[in-house]
Amino acid sequence: MPLETVSVIGGGAWGTALAQAAAMAGRSVTLVVRHGSQADEINEHHTNTRFLDAQALHASISATIDIQPADIVVLAVPAQSTRMMLSEIDPNYLAGRPVIVSAKGLETGTLERQSQIVLDMAPDAIPYVLSGPSFAADVAAGRPTAVTLAGDDASATSSLAAALAGPSFRPYAADDRIGVEIAGALKNIYALACGAVEGANLGASARAALLARGYSEMARMVVAMGGSASTLTGLAGLGDLTLTCTSTQSRNYQFGIALGQGRTVEAIIAAGAKLAEGVSTTPVAAELARSLDVDVPLIDAVNAVLTGRGTIQTIVAGLMSRPLKRED
Repeated sequence: MPLETVSVIGGGAWGTALAQAAAMAGRSVTLVVRHGSQADEINEHHTNTRFLDAQALHASISATIDIQPADIVVLAVPAQSTRMMLSEIDPNYLAGRPVIVSAKGLETGTLERQSQIVLDMAPDAIPYVLSGPSFAADVAAGRPTAVTLAGDDASATSSLAAALAGPSFRPYAADDRIGVEIAGALKNIYALACGAVEGANLGASARAALLARGYSEMARMVVAMGGSASTLTGLAGLGDLTLTCTSTQSRNYQFGIALGQGRTVEAIIAAGAKLAEGVSTTPVAAELARSLDVDVPLIDAVNAVLTGRGTIQTIVAGLMSRPLKRED
């Protein structure tokens, strides 16, 4: 099938950035936004100032509040909103089309990955997962960014990646949809932990230790879910984990810093911070790990901090006193 037109559903920073990337790749792009005033701004001024300040948008991007037919559909809504968004779309509209999910998180209640939600709501859609080390501002500005696009059919995934590749945005095709999704969801949890270490002034060494142990823990979860540990050596694993756990541009890392300073989730949000995806994903991941009988001390530790059952100082001390054994 042709891959010339793209519909990006979700007009936040990341959705707008992905629309920009697709337009720079030569595709005809429609950005589906929530409010008519936002659509008017994009169409008339080629900016989306609420989410991307004064960043100029490609002139070929058109915005609308109505979902339009397209060869490629990209979902760019928060992880906990994916099912609700799909409930508003006729599943026949998505039948036989590549549907790319870009949210990174596990669904509360069902414990499902994002691509599983797509297949629940539109069984005849063809799900893909986009993940990797990337910030919306970088992608929208045309700064060099490499990501992973995972699907089930190698040839189709490669064709889709080629259709979205531009001079600065490079999606690399992969076939481990499970591994890419789990890595994308869990790295947000470890970013909360690393940010909390920073906020508590526990030092760069402690942060590096958490990052390394988080990588090992992530591998256990990926394998238990049926994915491949080798996926974690690439962009969707090590690349995204490193970026999210070390940069203050990361919403999860910023949220973690506030947690490390002793503030509660409620207080952080009341102060104006947006809820980070990792906050919702943490208890889901902890429950999923229990169901799989996977040892995840870091995820459990972050969950304790989020629920006020522990501080980052006592949790790091507890992790450092765990029994010594061969590193896996």
